[in-house]
Amino acid sequence: MSELLLLAAAFGAGMLNAAAGGGSFLTLPALVSVGMPAAVANATGTLALLPGYVTGAWALRRDIARSESGSLAGLSGIALAGGSAGALLLLWTSGAVFRNVAPWLLLFATALFLCAPIMLRAARGRMLSPRAAAAGLFAVSLYGGYFNGGVGIMLLALLGMSKRGDFSALNGLKNLLSGVLTVVAVVVYVAGGLVEWREAGVMAVGATMGGFAGARLARRVPAVVMRAVVVLVGVSMSVFMFLKA
Repeated sequence: MSELLLLAAAFGAGMLNAAAGGGSFLTLPALVSVGMPAAVANATGTLALLPGYVTGAWALRRDIARSESGSLAGLSGIALAGGSAGALLLLWTSGAVFRNVAPWLLLFATALFLCAPIMLRAARGRMLSPRAAAAGLFAVSLYGGYFNGGVGIMLLALLGMSKRGDFSALNGLKNLLSGVLTVVAVVVYVAGGLVEWREAGVMAVGATMGGFAGARLARRVPAVVMRAVVVLVGVSMSVFMFLKA
């Protein structure tokens, strides 16, 4: 029964990620509901959704090439350092502390998703200095290594204030940096023994299937409807996590 729940949650998460984002709103509560500690659930769910980040970056590789490619190595290095630091912070956080923090992180990520259009509009035309942009990328990557929810929105807003290029190029760069920080975070999670492989495998299958369905759904459902669905899921799962905590 628990495998079916995880498969269904991962399928829904894959659909959300492909269509709009917010897959972690489903994976974390689902893993917690089957008795997994919150920190382990966070790491396991991140691993399950990792293939989506990698394929997303690969699909937009030509758009990434149109961005400021000369700085890709430096940006990736900052994302790697921040993601590693965030993952190590998760390892050092006690289970009880993370269990109490997780509902607030889910609520914060939901608020980010709700406010994303305003954030992205505000980011246009405001250019950060290279030093401020690097510090911002490290901070966002650290957050992403600790808790992945909403990191894509934060990266896109940051890139909009620090890089010039069309939306597709910046979105491709966002996917690349998301993949870099998530890959290194997962390596740290695995080394620290935070990953439950059986559950991660079940959810990876569901997320992959959901990703294909979500890509088709995104073409048919208006963006405002998908955003409303994600926010509703985020609020509902935040309430669930508060009750669990």
